[in-house]
Amino acid sequence: MPAASDAAPQPAIEILDAPTVFAPGIASTKYADIRLTLSPDGRTALWFSRDRPGGAGGYDIWVSRRDERGWSEATPVPFNSPGRDFDPAFSADGRSVYFCSDRPGGLGADDLWRVAVTGTGFGEPEHLGAAVNSAGKEYAPMLSADGQRLLFSSDRPGGAGQLDLYLAQRRGAGFAAARRLSGGINTGANDFDASYLADDRSIVYSRAQDFRTDRVDLYLARPRGGGYDAGQLLPPSVNSRQTDSYGPMLDWSQRDRLLYSAQRDGAQSMELYLVRYRLLPSAGDAAGKHADARP
Repeated sequence: MPAASDAAPQPAIEILDAPTVFAPGIASTKYADIRLTLSPDGRTALWFSRDRPGGAGGYDIWVSRRDERGWSEATPVPFNSPGRDFDPAFSADGRSVYFCSDRPGGLGADDLWRVAVTGTGFGEPEHLGAAVNSAGKEYAPMLSADGQRLLFSSDRPGGAGQLDLYLAQRRGAGFAAARRLSGGINTGANDFDASYLADDRSIVYSRAQDFRTDRVDLYLARPRGGGYDAGQLLPPSVNSRQTDSYGPMLDWSQRDRLLYSAQRDGAQSMELYLVRYRLLPSAGDAAGKHADARP
């Protein structure tokens, strides 16, 4: 019998059903559709496409709204620019959408922005400033359910790999200086595209050693010792053995659902998926409420 230290780690998450395609022909299409986010009332869906025609630029964010007849025809959001606009994420209260863009007014190639959700649509984009953004690339913003922690990835200097996960604490109307998540979660690989889950602590994120040669998979990391553990590969029922899986996002309308993007079952390109999950108890659950971010 193997020693306790050699035993396989206990599963941290249970996948409760098979992933299902979201809004086929409307949101999930023959184009590359990535990072679905749903409003808390479940009536507005946002995602981005990097090759769907009809938008303002090469990467555009799209919107569909649901009524008693189902999801409406998708249209590009009015705050798209002629550049790259991607990685949308509703806040838990539905009042803001965080996203990435390389539009004028930023500090680097891709920066983090937000836009207010109004009664008639969306407000004007607001740059999140130098405390969050850098001269490098920032991706996949996600605000915690309590509104106090902005999670994102960046390739700025000082990381463990090419892309690392960072966190910025709320300070007034903005954020304090972002710091790299501590513990084993950041590695020499690309660690990116992160989302909190229903407990507002556990993180599902994407990892690839080398984008040119390696598949992208989804991992789950739990708080441990003031930081995060090294992450556990999600089951093959979620990760595809042949193609990439990335762009995870908590479903604010049903927090036991994880949204993500993958190219599965012979699809032409990346599609949007929903899957139900349950977090399993872990030894770290008795630790502090939130894990720290430390350089």
